[in-house]
Amino acid sequence: MPERNTVSWNTLISALARSGFEQKALDAYDSMILEGFVPTHFTLASVFSACGALLDSKHGRRCHGLVIKIGLDKNMYAGNALLCMYAKCGLLRDAIQVFEDMPEHNEVSFTAMMGGLVQTNRVVEALEMFRLMCRKGIRIDSISLSSILGVCARGICGDFDQDDLNAMLSSNVHGQQVHGLTIKLGFKRDLHLNNSLLDMYAKNGDMYSAEKVFSNLPEVSVVSWNVMIAGSGQKYQSDKALEYLQRMQCSGFEPNEVTYINMLVACINSGDIETGRQMFDNMPCPSVSSWNTMLSGYAQSGNHEEAIKLFRELQFQSVQSDRTTLAIILSSCATLGLLEFGKQVHGASQKVFLYSDIYVASGLVGMYSKCGKTNMAKRIFSNMPELDIVCWNSMIAGFSFSSLDVEAFTFFKQMRQNGMFPTQFSYATVMSCCAKLSSSFQGRQVHAQIAKDGYINDVFVGSALIDMYSKCGDVDGARCFFDTMRAKNTITWNEMIHGYAQNGHGYDAVCLYKDMISSGETPDGITFVAVLTACSHSGLVDVGIEIFNSMQQEHGVEPFLDHYTCIIDSLGRAGRFHEAEILIDKMPYKDDPVIWEVLLSSCRVHANVNLAKRAADELFRLDPQNSTPYVLLANIYSSLGRWDDVKSVRELMSDKQVIKEPGYSWIDYKNETQTHIMDNDLKLVDVEA
Repeated sequence: MPERNTVSWNTLISALARSGFEQKALDAYDSMILEGFVPTHFTLASVFSACGALLDSKHGRRCHGLVIKIGLDKNMYAGNALLCMYAKCGLLRDAIQVFEDMPEHNEVSFTAMMGGLVQTNRVVEALEMFRLMCRKGIRIDSISLSSILGVCARGICGDFDQDDLNAMLSSNVHGQQVHGLTIKLGFKRDLHLNNSLLDMYAKNGDMYSAEKVFSNLPEVSVVSWNVMIAGSGQKYQSDKALEYLQRMQCSGFEPNEVTYINMLVACINSGDIETGRQMFDNMPCPSVSSWNTMLSGYAQSGNHEEAIKLFRELQFQSVQSDRTTLAIILSSCATLGLLEFGKQVHGASQKVFLYSDIYVASGLVGMYSKCGKTNMAKRIFSNMPELDIVCWNSMIAGFSFSSLDVEAFTFFKQMRQNGMFPTQFSYATVMSCCAKLSSSFQGRQVHAQIAKDGYINDVFVGSALIDMYSKCGDVDGARCFFDTMRAKNTITWNEMIHGYAQNGHGYDAVCLYKDMISSGETPDGITFVAVLTACSHSGLVDVGIEIFNSMQQEHGVEPFLDHYTCIIDSLGRAGRFHEAEILIDKMPYKDDPVIWEVLLSSCRVHANVNLAKRAADELFRLDPQNSTPYVLLANIYSSLGRWDDVKSVRELMSDKQVIKEPGYSWIDYKNETQTHIMDNDLKLVDVEA
């Protein structure tokens, strides 16, 4: 152009901003300023829109300064654009300041503020903003209504307690009120607004209302069908979701990527992984989001082997892994202990420059930690450009998993010194470390911090506290805390029953088990392990047998190895070896070494040489390098003065090159943990102080 003016610059900047070329729009604006043109409110509206899309608050602040300088700070058009920019960038304090400084507001001002408040999870304030808008008589359009329905859609999904239930019902009530307002204002035929209504009801779990709205829609779109499929998936109704998909196709609508992802999620939520996989395989060209959904489904259902196989398939397709892909597959590698494959994933993350991404790095830390490579995990951790609570939790959990509990506790203290606030997971992990170290001193310190940070009512943290007090021998302290817990689940009951079992309070454990049944809580396999252990340790043999027989008959729990082990141990401790042998001959786990070790230990107490010899022979066959049966059998012979037999056992150990593991112990002394081992020559060795 031979000559340019403000209008031509405005036209160019606006066109670039609206067409997705935001950075070019900002570059054009900079050129406009260099050429000496003064921007108008139209110019600045496009520029602020581009800054918001790019989350470029730095450039936006510079433009804000110019707005004040040229006297446009009171212009509603420029003010609304500035407000939207700050809200999109998450700078809510600045957005509120701009809103308060505006001489007047319109529906755009209020809608932008509601969007910013919701983005920062200030849902109640967003609702108050809408009420203020109504009280001031501001014109309410379909966009404002869609925005407030988005606020009401922030309902509670999944498991919730009573407070969450009240919040969910409140969200639905607000949504119903807005629904009434849409009808009153004559927006019944607005497709975008109707889709927002569907989304609000579906996300609040009110599929009855969603279906009622959907059936009365004058017009539907692919988005409408997608919302109904997603809502059915959220309610774990994969059959219903599939029905909507079929109706959608019969109505002439072509499913898009979002449709298939929603269907995959519906199948996964309903536990129907097989149907989800069939749907995934029928997708013509799945995007990385679809791959991630399927990988996540396998990982969540514990089928990590299939997740690994699917990831291998992805690598042979023209699909680029993203941070989510790598984080999921690293979690599967960690669970399966696949160090070599995890290293390959590490290499793949470096290839796509994601190895320093905070989510991928946390996955790498977890994978190396759970594979026993804590030094490598520490190296990755220390080289990360930024750390969040997930990274710290991964490192602490890795140390705990590798039984490096002292190091885990040290890292926990470092985390707090670095200004990180522990989460429920942090506290549950560190309490587990205190329990394994039997360190009541440190455990009580952490308990005080938990109370201070407001996690005392968290059910998982509470369960970890009960476990810590029980393992430190303070079972009364554990029960006192148990009784004060507002919410309990099966894990909580199990921990308390197990705490009684560990400390020899068999009668109390049985009483608590009966209280659990009376409260309506459903016992699981772990519950029965705990109560049967308690019966075994306290000599309540007949009570234990009665509970064991009730497992399948009354509670539908199939007995597994640990349950049989408890009963064999109970019978053996009571010297009822005939009953123990009958049970062993009938049970499906007779080739497991643990059963015979338990029986052999009981034979030592009661000097039952014949059965001890049988149990030891079984163990020699099943696990010839395990030193335990040799030592136990030799001790039985020595207690009876049968020294020739003792000599024969020791010679057998020597011939098979079986080595007895040394003893290991630790004590708390002056707030420090001291560790000792007992070598095979019965000498005490101080290894750490």
